Amino acid sequence: LDASRASLEHEPTLSQEVALSEQEESQQEPTSTAENGEASEPEPKLKIWVDADGCPRPVKEIIYRAAARLELETVLVANRPLATPKSMYVSSIVVSSGMDVADDWIAERVDERDIVITADIPLAARIVERGATGISPHGQVYTEENVRERLSVRDFMHELREQGVQTGGPPPFGPRDKQNFANALDRILTRRAPR
Repeated sequence: LDASRASLEHEPTLSQEVALSEQEESQQEPTSTAENGEASEPEPKLKIWVDADGCPRPVKEIIYRAAARLELETVLVANRPLATPKSMYVSSIVVSSGMDVADDWIAERVDERDIVITADIPLAARIVERGATGISPHGQVYTEENVRERLSVRDFMHELREQGVQTGGPPPFGPRDKQNFANALDRILTRRAPR
């Protein structure tokens, strides 16, 4: 009896356990402190934006897996409802139909930390200008140089089409494109996403 009373006296009370738990949490997750001595908010994670109207399904599936694995907020923007997986990290936004409405929506909200998946060259140019990272569904990472070059080619092809020249479309999306996209996204996320 004395032994059980002694052991009870040494067991922490519920309030002591809560205090110990809070103390352990504060030691595990140190907060950054601003210059004025107050705790500052943690820096937000990067976000993945998808220009989803023309995005191939295999690319979306790769993005969904990356979002779940790295717990990254991912937003698909389209002018029609989209089927997305049940995930706390993946959402979709339906914008009104019209030229460049989805592009404008993304460009106005993207941050320099973010990644944007798009095949739209004018949107890619806006993304690069804002300091964010753009990737085509074929795996090309957009830069100032290659966006400028692709805009020139796009404008030239548009002029040819206006003159009645049949220019054809882009090649169909294939397994090599899927692999190129997966590799490009993985390289960027390995460098930038918190683990």
